Amino acid sequence: MVSEEIKPKKQRDEECIINCLPGELIERIFFKLPVSTLLRCTGVCEQWHKIIRGPQFVTSHLQHAPHYALLFFPQESVSGEPHPADAILIDEAWSLSTYAVPVIGPDDFLCGSCNGLLCLYTKSSTLKIANLATGEFLHLEKPVKNLRGDHFLFYNFGFHPLTKEYKITHFLGDSIEGRPRPHNNNRFSVVQVYTLGDEKWRDIKTPEALSLNCVKNSGAVTIDGTLYWLIEDVVASWQHAVMTFDLCGESFAQIQLPATKPDDFAAGGSRRYWIREMDGKVCVATAQTCPSLPRWLVGKLQIWELENKTEQRWIQKYNIQYSPDYIPGPNLVHGDKIILQRCDGNLYSYELLGENFNTELCKMAKLLDFSPHKPDNMQSYICVKSLVRLDVYKKTAIVRRPKQREGWELKKWEAWEHELSENERMWSDTHRDEHKETARAQRYRMMINNLLPHILDDTIRQEISMNINQISPNFPDQQPRPIRRLNWVAQKQDLQNLNARMKKYNTIMKV
Repeated sequence: MVSEEIKPKKQRDEECIINCLPGELIERIFFKLPVSTLLRCTGVCEQWHKIIRGPQFVTSHLQHAPHYALLFFPQESVSGEPHPADAILIDEAWSLSTYAVPVIGPDDFLCGSCNGLLCLYTKSSTLKIANLATGEFLHLEKPVKNLRGDHFLFYNFGFHPLTKEYKITHFLGDSIEGRPRPHNNNRFSVVQVYTLGDEKWRDIKTPEALSLNCVKNSGAVTIDGTLYWLIEDVVASWQHAVMTFDLCGESFAQIQLPATKPDDFAAGGSRRYWIREMDGKVCVATAQTCPSLPRWLVGKLQIWELENKTEQRWIQKYNIQYSPDYIPGPNLVHGDKIILQRCDGNLYSYELLGENFNTELCKMAKLLDFSPHKPDNMQSYICVKSLVRLDVYKKTAIVRRPKQREGWELKKWEAWEHELSENERMWSDTHRDEHKETARAQRYRMMINNLLPHILDDTIRQEISMNINQISPNFPDQQPRPIRRLNWVAQKQDLQNLNARMKKYNTIMKV
């Protein structure tokens, strides 16, 4: 009988019990596995690699993938100290991720998320498309180089389910008379479009000049192959309307907002509007701002959902009573909860309960302290972890793949990296000292145990025996240090744990 060790690999694969199962059943098993495990499974055998990397499985896996809330904080300077861009993932059980997203560089800005792919705006001449889970990424040339006033919020990223194409859109500001090249002003008349796999950007004229400020203040979303954003409409009850851009036909259309005029809850304060995606639907939120503190909201937050795009029919989804210390902007609705920022520097989740559309904020839970990042500087998306491949687009001339850590090699991040290295060194020193003192205590313990039989006084011998454990240090278990970089929330917790560990070490050593 031939032993398992000397059997050819192909024969062992053919005899694998799992491979004897129907292909459909194998796929159903794979659907339950996270992307990180599936990527390891591709190296098990040729059959598994063919299944997992096949276009049909990638598409089906995407439909089964759990949804995450992605909270993105762009890089910023606080009191002269730079803080890199970072992201937090919140799963369906409302657990926060602890590791940094490796494809996000310290100076990146997030301008779109679709099917597990992120569109990142860099300060160089490129945009970066990256797979959140696999780490694969590619760089694309921006449509206009060195464009003054260009902003990451003027870019968007989407996928059309019929054409199966990924497209990036860019609102190009109108040129200023007398200037040699376009400069972003407060209006735009061209939407630039790039399809992944193409060699160049294309310019699509808008029906009329539109407001860039509306895009910057209210946002834009791409849902089911259509890009939505708000435009000015002075004759409408909301003084706004929704403009759409179909990624397939590359055509524009306009949708009127509800005829019901939002109630004014505070005289004198301006009204804010945001366009968001909630449960796969287009939603428009509006709230009144405080006259004296325009960053604070007062009254109620109204959220309307586009129930029927063809008939332009809206329904009021939520009518939420706001506390005045919230920061403007309904950040995200994830499941049956809404995520909101407050002026105390914390991020909270609230359950949305109520009848019809009258909604109460119930069961508050603190998610995280977003300091040192500034208030009202957070972006939020619903995303998934997928197996969508980017290597099929690498043949186009404008695609390149620089070093993954190039952003961290900039001089301004040296101090940040040094601080992380110091924390790791302190952890290493603390673990080493704990191990050394534990070994020394064990030697003392053995010496005392060897001396006990020579103590004639029973009372003294029993007392020493009972107190041996008190002179032996009881250090916490030494957990292995993570290889991957922690995100900034986990870094703060890690530093607190380090300080507590060092304090306990000093206390034990005194004893």
